[in-house]
Amino acid sequence: MTRIETYDATLRDGMQGEGMSLTAAEKVRVVHALDALGIDLIEAGFPASNPKEQELFDLLAEEPLEHATIVAFGMTRRRGVAPEEDPGLRVLADCFAPVCTIVGKTWAAHLEKIVKVSREENLEMISGTVAFLRDAGKRVIYDAEHFFDGYRDDPGYALQCLRAALDAGAERVVLCDTNGSTLPPQIADAVRGVKEQLPDAARGTEPKLGIHCHNDRECGVANSLAAVTQGVDHVQGTMNGIGERTGNANLVSIIPNLELGLGYEVIGEERLTRLTATARMVDEMLNRNPAPDQPWVGRSAFAHKGGMHVAGVRADALLYEHHEPEAVGNQRALLISELAGKHTVLEKAEAAGITLSDEQAQNVVARVKELEHQGYQYEAADGSFELLLRRESGDYKQLVTLESWRVIAEQDANGACSTEATVKVLVDGERYVQTAEGNGPVNALDAALRAAIVRAHPHLAEVELVNYKVRILDQAHGTDAVTRVFIDASDGRSVWGSTGVAENVIAASWQALVDSLEYAEQAAVGPGQ
Repeated sequence: MTRIETYDATLRDGMQGEGMSLTAAEKVRVVHALDALGIDLIEAGFPASNPKEQELFDLLAEEPLEHATIVAFGMTRRRGVAPEEDPGLRVLADCFAPVCTIVGKTWAAHLEKIVKVSREENLEMISGTVAFLRDAGKRVIYDAEHFFDGYRDDPGYALQCLRAALDAGAERVVLCDTNGSTLPPQIADAVRGVKEQLPDAARGTEPKLGIHCHNDRECGVANSLAAVTQGVDHVQGTMNGIGERTGNANLVSIIPNLELGLGYEVIGEERLTRLTATARMVDEMLNRNPAPDQPWVGRSAFAHKGGMHVAGVRADALLYEHHEPEAVGNQRALLISELAGKHTVLEKAEAAGITLSDEQAQNVVARVKELEHQGYQYEAADGSFELLLRRESGDYKQLVTLESWRVIAEQDANGACSTEATVKVLVDGERYVQTAEGNGPVNALDAALRAAIVRAHPHLAEVELVNYKVRILDQAHGTDAVTRVFIDASDGRSVWGSTGVAENVIAASWQALVDSLEYAEQAAVGPGQ
Protein backbone atom coordinates (compact mmCIF):
# COMPACT_ATOMS: atom_id res chain seq x y z
CA MET A 1 0.00 0.00 0.00
CA THR A 2 1.11 3.55 -0.71
CA ARG A 3 1.96 5.47 2.46
CA ILE A 4 0.31 8.87 2.90
CA GLU A 5 1.92 11.31 5.31
CA THR A 6 -0.42 13.29 7.58
CA TYR A 7 0.20 16.87 8.64
CA ASP A 8 -2.03 18.45 11.29
CA ALA A 9 -2.39 22.26 11.39
CA THR A 10 -5.02 22.46 14.14
CA LEU A 11 -2.82 24.41 16.55
CA ARG A 12 -1.95 27.12 14.03
CA ASP A 13 -4.28 27.26 11.04
CA GLY A 14 -7.16 25.84 13.07
CA MET A 15 -6.84 28.53 15.71
CA GLN A 16 -7.55 31.15 13.04
CA GLY A 17 -11.18 30.03 13.08
CA GLU A 18 -13.66 32.30 14.81
CA GLY A 19 -13.89 31.56 18.54
CA MET A 20 -11.00 29.06 18.51
CA SER A 21 -8.53 29.43 21.38
CA LEU A 22 -6.43 27.13 23.55
CA THR A 23 -3.88 27.80 26.26
CA ALA A 24 -0.33 26.57 25.77
CA ALA A 25 -0.94 23.74 28.25
CA GLU A 26 -4.12 22.72 26.43
CA LYS A 27 -2.25 22.68 23.14
CA VAL A 28 0.28 20.28 24.66
CA ARG A 29 -2.58 17.91 25.52
CA VAL A 30 -3.82 18.11 21.94
CA VAL A 31 -0.30 17.35 20.67
CA HIS A 32 -0.18 14.17 22.75
CA ALA A 33 -3.62 13.10 21.49
CA LEU A 34 -2.54 13.65 17.87
CA ASP A 35 0.69 11.78 18.53
CA ALA A 36 -1.24 8.81 19.93
CA LEU A 37 -3.52 8.90 16.88
CA GLY A 38 -0.50 8.49 14.63
CA ILE A 39 -0.29 11.91 12.99
CA ASP A 40 3.13 12.28 11.37
CA LEU A 41 3.73 16.04 11.52
CA ILE A 42 2.12 18.47 13.98
CA GLU A 43 2.36 22.16 13.20
CA ALA A 44 2.66 23.89 16.58
CA GLY A 45 2.65 27.44 15.21
CA PHE A 46 5.02 30.35 14.72
CA PRO A 47 7.19 30.64 17.85
CA ALA A 48 7.89 34.34 17.31
CA SER A 49 4.29 35.45 16.81
CA ASN A 50 3.22 35.94 20.46
CA PRO A 51 4.17 34.96 24.04
CA LYS A 52 1.71 32.04 24.11
CA GLU A 53 3.35 30.46 21.07
CA GLN A 54 6.78 30.89 22.62
CA GLU A 55 5.52 29.26 25.83
CA LEU A 56 4.13 26.36 23.78
CA PHE A 57 7.46 25.74 22.07
CA ASP A 58 9.26 25.91 25.41
CA LEU A 59 6.87 23.28 26.77
CA LEU A 60 7.05 21.03 23.71
CA ALA A 61 10.84 21.05 23.79
CA GLU A 62 10.58 18.95 26.96
CA GLU A 63 7.74 16.68 25.84
CA PRO A 64 8.61 13.19 24.57
CA LEU A 65 6.49 12.01 21.62
CA GLU A 66 6.16 8.45 20.38
CA HIS A 67 5.50 9.07 16.71
CA ALA A 68 4.87 12.64 15.63
CA THR A 69 7.38 15.34 14.72
CA ILE A 70 6.80 18.95 15.78
CA VAL A 71 6.83 21.56 13.02
CA ALA A 72 7.47 25.29 13.38
CA PHE A 73 5.72 27.59 10.94
CA GLY A 74 6.96 30.81 9.34
CA MET A 75 7.15 32.91 6.21
CA THR A 76 9.75 33.61 3.56
CA ARG A 77 12.20 36.39 4.35
CA ARG A 78 10.98 39.96 4.33
CA ARG A 79 11.34 42.12 1.27
CA GLY A 80 14.82 43.61 1.03
CA VAL A 81 16.15 41.69 4.07
CA ALA A 82 18.73 38.89 3.93
CA PRO A 83 17.46 35.61 5.45
CA GLU A 84 20.10 35.62 8.20
CA GLU A 85 19.00 39.13 9.22
CA ASP A 86 15.28 38.34 9.31
CA PRO A 87 14.22 38.07 13.00
CA GLY A 88 11.45 35.57 12.26
CA LEU A 89 13.76 33.23 10.40
CA ARG A 90 16.35 33.46 13.16
CA VAL A 91 13.71 32.28 15.64
CA LEU A 92 12.86 29.32 13.40
CA ALA A 93 16.52 28.45 12.94
CA ASP A 94 17.14 28.52 16.69
CA CYS A 95 14.00 26.66 17.87
CA PHE A 96 14.06 22.97 18.78
CA ALA A 97 11.62 21.86 16.04
CA PRO A 98 13.48 19.78 13.42
CA VAL A 99 11.01 20.70 10.66
CA CYS A 100 10.07 24.18 9.46
CA THR A 101 7.16 24.93 7.16
CA ILE A 102 7.59 28.12 5.15
CA VAL A 103 4.69 29.76 3.35
CA GLY A 104 5.50 31.83 0.30
CA LYS A 105 3.69 33.67 -2.46
CA THR A 106 2.87 31.88 -5.71
CA TRP A 107 0.20 34.09 -7.26
CA ALA A 108 1.43 37.17 -9.14
CA ALA A 109 -1.59 39.16 -7.94
CA HIS A 110 -0.21 38.93 -4.38
CA LEU A 111 3.19 40.18 -5.47
CA GLU A 112 1.63 43.23 -7.08
CA LYS A 113 -0.98 44.13 -4.48
CA ILE A 114 0.44 42.93 -1.13
CA VAL A 115 4.15 42.09 -1.08
CA LYS A 116 5.15 44.75 -3.65
CA VAL A 117 8.07 42.77 -5.06
CA SER A 118 9.01 41.62 -8.52
CA ARG A 119 8.57 38.04 -9.62
CA GLU A 120 12.32 37.59 -9.61
CA GLU A 121 12.74 38.81 -6.02
CA ASN A 122 9.91 36.57 -4.88
CA LEU A 123 11.74 33.56 -6.31
CA GLU A 124 14.89 34.68 -4.46
CA MET A 125 12.88 35.10 -1.25
CA ILE A 126 11.69 31.48 -1.56
CA SER A 127 15.04 29.95 -2.46
CA GLY A 128 17.06 32.05 0.01
CA THR A 129 14.72 31.24 2.91
CA VAL A 130 14.73 27.50 2.23
CA ALA A 131 18.51 27.43 1.82
CA PHE A 132 19.05 29.39 5.04
CA LEU A 133 16.95 26.99 7.10
CA ARG A 134 18.53 23.97 5.41
CA ASP A 135 21.97 25.32 6.34
CA ALA A 136 20.67 25.65 9.92
CA GLY A 137 20.00 21.90 9.91
CA LYS A 138 16.25 22.07 9.42
CA ARG A 139 14.07 19.92 7.21
CA VAL A 140 11.97 22.35 5.18
CA ILE A 141 8.45 22.12 3.79
CA TYR A 142 7.39 24.81 1.35
CA ASP A 143 3.68 25.76 1.39
CA ALA A 144 2.88 27.39 -1.95
CA GLU A 145 0.18 29.85 -0.87
CA HIS A 146 -2.64 30.37 -3.41
CA PHE A 147 -0.98 27.83 -5.68
CA PHE A 148 -4.15 26.90 -7.57
CA ASP A 149 -5.12 30.55 -8.10
CA GLY A 150 -1.63 31.24 -9.38
CA TYR A 151 -1.64 28.11 -11.53
CA ARG A 152 -4.88 29.19 -13.21
CA ASP A 153 -3.49 32.68 -13.75
CA ASP A 154 0.06 31.80 -14.85
CA PRO A 155 1.01 28.11 -14.58
CA GLY A 156 4.56 28.74 -15.66
CA TYR A 157 5.31 31.13 -12.79
CA ALA A 158 3.52 28.98 -10.22
CA LEU A 159 5.75 26.08 -11.22
CA GLN A 160 8.82 28.33 -11.03
CA CYS A 161 7.98 29.01 -7.36
CA LEU A 162 7.87 25.28 -6.64
CA ARG A 163 11.11 24.73 -8.53
CA ALA A 164 12.83 27.49 -6.53
CA ALA A 165 11.92 25.73 -3.28
CA LEU A 166 12.94 22.29 -4.55
CA ASP A 167 16.29 23.43 -5.90
CA ALA A 168 17.07 25.15 -2.59
CA GLY A 169 16.52 21.91 -0.67
CA ALA A 170 12.85 21.76 0.34
CA GLU A 171 11.91 18.14 0.94
CA ARG A 172 8.21 18.75 0.28
CA VAL A 173 6.33 21.31 -1.75
CA VAL A 174 2.69 21.70 -0.77
CA LEU A 175 0.01 22.94 -3.16
CA CYS A 176 -2.33 25.25 -1.23
CA ASP A 177 -5.93 26.01 -2.16
CA THR A 178 -5.85 28.98 0.19
CA ASN A 179 -9.14 30.52 -0.95
CA GLY A 180 -10.94 27.18 -1.09
CA SER A 181 -12.04 28.18 -4.59
CA THR A 182 -10.86 25.13 -6.52
CA LEU A 183 -13.03 22.11 -7.37
CA PRO A 184 -11.92 18.45 -7.45
CA PRO A 185 -11.48 18.14 -11.25
CA GLN A 186 -9.38 21.32 -11.24
CA ILE A 187 -7.27 19.97 -8.37
CA ALA A 188 -6.67 16.74 -10.27
CA ASP A 189 -5.70 18.56 -13.47
CA ALA A 190 -3.26 20.84 -11.65
CA VAL A 191 -1.60 17.99 -9.76
CA ARG A 192 -1.10 16.09 -13.01
CA GLY A 193 0.44 19.22 -14.52
CA VAL A 194 2.86 19.60 -11.61
CA LYS A 195 3.93 15.96 -11.86
CA GLU A 196 4.60 16.30 -15.56
CA GLN A 197 6.65 19.47 -15.16
CA LEU A 198 8.35 18.56 -11.87
CA PRO A 199 8.89 14.79 -12.00
CA ASP A 200 11.17 14.86 -8.95
CA ALA A 201 8.14 15.88 -6.85
CA ALA A 202 6.15 12.82 -7.91
CA ARG A 203 5.19 10.10 -5.45
CA GLY A 204 7.82 7.57 -4.56
CA THR A 205 10.77 9.97 -4.67
CA GLU A 206 12.01 12.72 -2.38
CA PRO A 207 10.95 15.46 -2.11
CA LYS A 208 7.26 14.72 -1.85
CA LEU A 209 4.25 16.61 -3.15
CA GLY A 210 1.64 17.82 -0.64
CA ILE A 211 -1.89 19.25 -0.60
CA HIS A 212 -3.42 21.90 1.70
CA CYS A 213 -7.10 22.70 1.14
CA HIS A 214 -9.70 24.99 2.63
CA ASN A 215 -13.41 24.30 2.73
CA ASP A 216 -15.04 27.44 1.33
CA ARG A 217 -16.93 25.46 -1.32
CA GLU A 218 -17.46 22.39 0.90
CA CYS A 219 -14.82 20.56 -1.13
CA GLY A 220 -11.87 20.49 1.29
CA VAL A 221 -12.01 16.74 1.84
CA ALA A 222 -12.93 15.92 -1.77
CA ASN A 223 -10.11 18.10 -3.07
CA SER A 224 -7.59 16.42 -0.76
CA LEU A 225 -8.70 12.97 -1.90
CA ALA A 226 -8.56 14.03 -5.55
CA ALA A 227 -4.98 15.22 -5.07
CA VAL A 228 -3.91 11.95 -3.46
CA THR A 229 -5.40 9.88 -6.27
CA GLN A 230 -3.25 11.91 -8.68
CA GLY A 231 0.01 11.33 -6.85
CA VAL A 232 0.17 13.53 -3.74
CA ASP A 233 1.42 11.66 -0.67
CA HIS A 234 1.43 14.41 2.01
CA VAL A 235 -1.95 15.75 3.21
CA GLN A 236 -2.49 18.75 5.47
CA GLY A 237 -5.65 19.54 7.42
CA THR A 238 -7.12 20.17 10.85
CA MET A 239 -9.11 18.17 13.37
CA ASN A 240 -12.85 18.49 12.72
CA GLY A 241 -12.06 20.89 9.89
CA ILE A 242 -11.68 23.97 12.09
CA GLY A 243 -10.01 27.02 10.60
CA GLU A 244 -10.50 30.47 9.14
CA ARG A 245 -13.80 31.30 7.41
CA THR A 246 -15.49 27.95 6.73
CA GLY A 247 -12.52 25.92 7.91
CA ASN A 248 -9.73 23.71 6.59
CA ALA A 249 -9.89 20.28 5.05
CA ASN A 250 -11.06 17.89 7.77
CA LEU A 251 -8.41 15.31 8.64
CA VAL A 252 -11.01 13.37 10.61
CA SER A 253 -12.77 12.56 7.33
CA ILE A 254 -9.69 12.44 5.11
CA ILE A 255 -7.89 9.78 7.13
CA PRO A 256 -10.57 7.04 7.14
CA ASN A 257 -11.56 7.80 3.55
CA LEU A 258 -7.97 7.24 2.48
CA GLU A 259 -7.34 4.22 4.67
CA LEU A 260 -10.68 2.42 4.58
CA GLY A 261 -12.14 3.75 1.36
CA LEU A 262 -9.16 3.96 -0.99
CA GLY A 263 -6.75 1.47 0.55
CA TYR A 264 -3.84 3.81 1.38
CA GLU A 265 -1.68 3.33 4.46
CA VAL A 266 -2.19 6.34 6.71
CA ILE A 267 -2.24 5.77 10.48
CA GLY A 268 -3.01 2.04 10.58
CA GLU A 269 -6.10 0.11 11.65
CA GLU A 270 -5.23 0.00 15.36
CA ARG A 271 -4.75 3.74 15.70
CA LEU A 272 -7.78 4.42 13.53
CA THR A 273 -10.00 3.10 16.35
CA ARG A 274 -8.94 6.20 18.35
CA LEU A 275 -10.28 8.62 15.74
CA THR A 276 -13.71 9.27 17.28
CA ALA A 277 -12.34 9.80 20.79
CA THR A 278 -9.61 12.13 19.51
CA ALA A 279 -12.01 14.21 17.41
CA ARG A 280 -14.38 14.62 20.35
CA MET A 281 -11.52 15.41 22.74
CA VAL A 282 -10.38 18.29 20.53
CA ASP A 283 -13.92 19.66 20.42
CA GLU A 284 -14.21 19.40 24.19
CA MET A 285 -10.89 21.22 24.63
CA LEU A 286 -12.25 24.01 22.44
CA ASN A 287 -15.51 24.06 24.42
CA ARG A 288 -17.47 23.06 21.31
CA ASN A 289 -20.30 20.58 21.14
CA PRO A 290 -19.17 17.78 18.80
CA ALA A 291 -21.27 17.94 15.62
CA PRO A 292 -23.70 15.00 15.84
CA ASP A 293 -23.88 14.64 12.06
CA GLN A 294 -20.13 14.76 11.40
CA PRO A 295 -19.21 11.88 9.07
CA TRP A 296 -17.43 8.91 10.61
CA VAL A 297 -17.19 10.22 14.19
CA GLY A 298 -20.47 12.05 14.89
CA ARG A 299 -23.01 10.66 17.32
CA SER A 300 -25.46 10.31 14.43
CA ALA A 301 -22.95 9.04 11.85
CA PHE A 302 -24.18 5.47 12.31
CA ALA A 303 -27.60 6.21 13.81
CA HIS A 304 -30.73 4.63 12.34
CA LYS A 305 -34.23 5.92 12.90
CA GLY A 306 -36.56 4.57 10.20
CA GLY A 307 -38.06 1.17 10.92
CA MET A 308 -37.10 -0.23 7.50
CA HIS A 309 -33.51 0.88 7.96
CA VAL A 310 -33.29 -0.70 11.40
CA ALA A 311 -34.66 -3.98 10.08
CA GLY A 312 -32.05 -3.88 7.34
CA VAL A 313 -29.23 -3.16 9.79
CA ARG A 314 -30.30 -6.09 11.95
CA ALA A 315 -30.11 -8.34 8.89
CA ASP A 316 -26.78 -6.95 7.62
CA ALA A 317 -25.41 -3.63 8.88
CA LEU A 318 -23.61 -2.91 5.59
CA LEU A 319 -26.97 -2.64 3.86
CA TYR A 320 -27.32 0.83 5.43
CA GLU A 321 -23.79 1.63 6.63
CA HIS A 322 -20.78 2.43 4.46
CA HIS A 323 -18.39 0.87 7.00
CA GLU A 324 -18.31 -0.67 10.46
CA PRO A 325 -18.46 2.16 13.04
CA GLU A 326 -16.06 0.29 15.33
CA ALA A 327 -13.26 0.77 12.80
CA VAL A 328 -13.07 4.45 13.78
CA GLY A 329 -14.03 3.98 17.43
CA ASN A 330 -17.66 4.97 16.92
CA GLN A 331 -20.78 2.90 17.58
CA ARG A 332 -24.14 2.21 16.01
CA ALA A 333 -27.22 3.87 17.46
CA LEU A 334 -30.84 2.87 16.97
CA LEU A 335 -33.06 5.88 17.56
CA ILE A 336 -36.49 5.72 19.08
CA SER A 337 -39.12 7.91 17.43
CA GLU A 338 -42.45 7.78 15.66
CA LEU A 339 -40.51 6.43 12.66
CA ALA A 340 -39.12 3.47 14.60
CA GLY A 341 -40.40 -0.07 14.24
CA LYS A 342 -40.61 -3.23 16.28
CA HIS A 343 -37.01 -4.25 15.59
CA THR A 344 -35.64 -1.05 17.13
CA VAL A 345 -37.72 -1.60 20.27
CA LEU A 346 -36.65 -5.23 20.60
CA GLU A 347 -32.97 -4.34 20.24
CA LYS A 348 -33.26 -1.53 22.79
CA ALA A 349 -35.04 -3.86 25.21
CA GLU A 350 -32.43 -6.59 24.76
CA ALA A 351 -29.63 -4.12 25.47
CA ALA A 352 -31.38 -3.13 28.71
CA GLY A 353 -31.93 -6.75 29.80
CA ILE A 354 -35.72 -6.50 29.29
CA THR A 355 -37.73 -9.29 27.66
CA LEU A 356 -40.55 -8.23 25.35
CA SER A 357 -42.81 -10.25 23.10
CA ASP A 358 -43.45 -9.11 19.54
CA GLU A 359 -46.90 -7.93 20.63
CA GLN A 360 -45.46 -5.93 23.51
CA ALA A 361 -42.89 -4.38 21.17
CA GLN A 362 -45.67 -3.32 18.83
CA ASN A 363 -47.50 -1.82 21.81
CA VAL A 364 -44.40 0.22 22.65
CA VAL A 365 -44.15 1.44 19.05
CA ALA A 366 -47.77 2.57 19.16
CA ARG A 367 -47.25 4.26 22.51
CA VAL A 368 -44.15 6.12 21.29
CA LYS A 369 -46.03 7.38 18.24
CA GLU A 370 -48.84 8.61 20.47
CA LEU A 371 -46.48 10.33 22.91
CA GLU A 372 -44.35 11.94 20.20
CA HIS A 373 -47.52 13.36 18.70
CA GLN A 374 -48.08 15.02 22.08
CA GLY A 375 -44.57 16.48 21.98
CA TYR A 376 -42.37 13.88 23.70
CA GLN A 377 -39.11 12.85 22.06
CA TYR A 378 -37.04 9.86 23.08
CA GLU A 379 -33.87 10.03 20.94
CA ALA A 380 -31.99 11.78 23.77
CA ALA A 381 -34.20 10.49 26.61
CA ASP A 382 -32.92 6.95 26.98
CA GLY A 383 -33.85 6.83 30.66
CA SER A 384 -37.50 7.74 30.03
CA PHE A 385 -37.69 5.29 27.15
CA GLU A 386 -36.33 2.43 29.24
CA LEU A 387 -38.99 3.13 31.87
CA LEU A 388 -41.60 2.92 29.10
CA LEU A 389 -40.20 -0.49 28.14
CA ARG A 390 -40.32 -1.67 31.74
CA ARG A 391 -43.92 -0.57 32.17
CA GLU A 392 -44.91 -2.59 29.10
CA SER A 393 -42.95 -5.67 30.22
CA GLY A 394 -44.25 -5.55 33.79
CA ASP A 395 -40.71 -5.18 35.12
CA TYR A 396 -41.41 -1.83 36.74
CA LYS A 397 -41.89 -0.59 40.28
CA GLN A 398 -43.05 2.98 40.77
CA LEU A 399 -40.63 4.94 42.91
CA VAL A 400 -42.69 8.05 43.62
CA THR A 401 -46.42 8.71 43.83
CA LEU A 402 -47.25 12.40 43.68
CA GLU A 403 -49.72 13.94 46.04
CA SER A 404 -48.82 17.53 45.16
CA TRP A 405 -45.99 19.94 44.59
CA ARG A 406 -45.79 23.71 44.95
CA VAL A 407 -43.15 26.26 43.93
CA ILE A 408 -42.95 29.84 45.22
CA ALA A 409 -40.65 32.33 43.50
CA GLU A 410 -40.15 35.82 44.89
CA GLN A 411 -38.13 38.86 43.89
CA ASP A 412 -37.70 41.83 46.24
CA ALA A 413 -37.35 45.50 45.36
CA ASN A 414 -33.56 45.18 45.20
CA GLY A 415 -33.75 42.47 42.56
CA ALA A 416 -32.81 39.57 44.87
CA CYS A 417 -34.66 36.35 43.98
CA SER A 418 -35.55 33.41 46.20
CA THR A 419 -37.32 30.17 45.33
CA GLU A 420 -38.90 27.58 47.58
CA ALA A 421 -40.48 24.25 46.62
CA THR A 422 -42.62 21.87 48.66
CA VAL A 423 -43.40 18.31 47.60
CA LYS A 424 -45.86 15.82 49.09
CA VAL A 425 -45.12 12.33 47.84
CA LEU A 426 -45.46 8.64 48.70
CA VAL A 427 -42.24 6.64 48.57
CA ASP A 428 -42.52 2.89 49.30
CA GLY A 429 -45.89 3.56 50.92
CA GLU A 430 -44.57 6.26 53.25
CA ARG A 431 -45.82 9.84 52.95
CA TYR A 432 -43.17 12.56 52.89
CA VAL A 433 -43.59 16.32 52.99
CA GLN A 434 -40.36 18.12 52.13
CA THR A 435 -39.50 21.77 51.53
CA ALA A 436 -36.29 23.05 49.98
CA GLU A 437 -34.86 26.26 48.62
CA GLY A 438 -33.04 26.42 45.33
CA ASN A 439 -31.41 28.55 42.68
CA GLY A 440 -34.58 28.73 40.59
CA PRO A 441 -37.79 26.68 40.56
CA VAL A 442 -36.39 23.52 38.95
CA ASN A 443 -33.40 23.40 41.29
CA ALA A 444 -35.66 23.91 44.32
CA LEU A 445 -38.08 21.21 43.12
CA ASP A 446 -35.20 18.83 42.49
CA ALA A 447 -33.79 19.46 45.98
CA ALA A 448 -37.15 18.89 47.67
CA LEU A 449 -37.89 15.71 45.69
CA ARG A 450 -34.43 14.30 46.31
CA ALA A 451 -34.62 15.09 50.03
CA ALA A 452 -37.82 13.04 50.25
CA ILE A 453 -36.60 10.10 48.22
CA VAL A 454 -33.15 9.62 49.74
CA ARG A 455 -34.68 8.81 53.13
CA ALA A 456 -35.78 5.48 51.70
CA HIS A 457 -33.20 5.22 48.89
CA PRO A 458 -29.98 6.88 50.14
CA HIS A 459 -27.93 5.74 47.13
CA LEU A 460 -29.92 8.15 44.94
CA ALA A 461 -28.15 11.04 46.66
CA GLU A 462 -25.31 10.37 44.18
CA VAL A 463 -27.50 11.34 41.24
CA GLU A 464 -26.89 14.84 39.92
CA LEU A 465 -28.65 16.90 37.28
CA VAL A 466 -25.90 17.73 34.75
CA ASN A 467 -27.89 19.33 31.93
CA TYR A 468 -31.28 20.95 31.49
CA LYS A 469 -32.89 22.05 28.21
CA VAL A 470 -36.26 23.59 27.40
CA ARG A 471 -37.95 23.62 24.00
CA ILE A 472 -41.13 25.53 23.11
CA LEU A 473 -43.18 23.25 20.84
CA ASP A 474 -45.92 25.54 19.50
CA GLN A 475 -44.34 28.97 19.30
CA ALA A 476 -47.50 30.62 17.98
CA HIS A 477 -48.99 30.31 21.47
CA GLY A 478 -46.16 32.34 23.05
CA THR A 479 -45.91 31.96 26.82
CA ASP A 480 -49.00 29.70 26.75
CA ALA A 481 -47.19 27.13 24.57
CA VAL A 482 -46.58 23.46 25.30
CA THR A 483 -43.05 22.96 26.62
CA ARG A 484 -40.70 19.99 26.36
CA VAL A 485 -37.95 19.54 28.95
CA PHE A 486 -34.84 17.37 28.63
CA ILE A 487 -32.73 16.50 31.64
CA ASP A 488 -29.39 14.71 31.67
CA ALA A 489 -28.53 13.09 35.01
CA SER A 490 -25.44 11.24 36.19
CA ASP A 491 -24.37 9.04 39.08
CA GLY A 492 -20.69 9.74 38.37
CA ARG A 493 -20.36 6.61 36.26
CA SER A 494 -22.89 7.02 33.48
CA VAL A 495 -25.22 9.68 32.06
CA TRP A 496 -28.85 9.21 31.02
CA GLY A 497 -31.58 11.43 29.66
CA SER A 498 -35.20 11.93 30.64
CA THR A 499 -38.01 14.08 29.29
CA GLY A 500 -41.31 15.68 30.22
CA VAL A 501 -43.98 17.62 28.31
CA ALA A 502 -46.62 20.00 29.67
CA GLU A 503 -48.06 23.48 29.20
CA ASN A 504 -46.38 24.40 32.49
CA VAL A 505 -42.58 24.26 32.32
CA ILE A 506 -42.34 23.28 35.99
CA ALA A 507 -44.79 20.39 35.46
CA ALA A 508 -42.72 19.20 32.49
CA SER A 509 -39.59 19.49 34.63
CA TRP A 510 -41.24 17.44 37.39
CA GLN A 511 -41.91 14.59 34.96
CA ALA A 512 -38.32 14.59 33.77
CA LEU A 513 -36.93 14.78 37.31
CA VAL A 514 -39.00 11.81 38.48
CA ASP A 515 -38.02 9.76 35.42
CA SER A 516 -34.33 10.49 35.98
CA LEU A 517 -34.50 9.17 39.57
CA GLU A 518 -36.73 6.19 38.71
CA TYR A 519 -34.28 5.17 36.00
CA ALA A 520 -31.39 5.41 38.48
CA GLU A 521 -33.31 3.24 40.95
CA GLN A 522 -34.09 0.60 38.29
CA ALA A 523 -30.44 0.54 37.26
CA ALA A 524 -29.36 0.09 40.88
CA VAL A 525 -31.87 -2.68 41.62
CA GLY A 526 -31.54 -4.48 38.32
CA PRO A 527 -34.14 -6.12 36.10
CA GLY A 528 -36.78 -8.37 37.60
CA GLN A 529 -36.12 -7.34 41.19
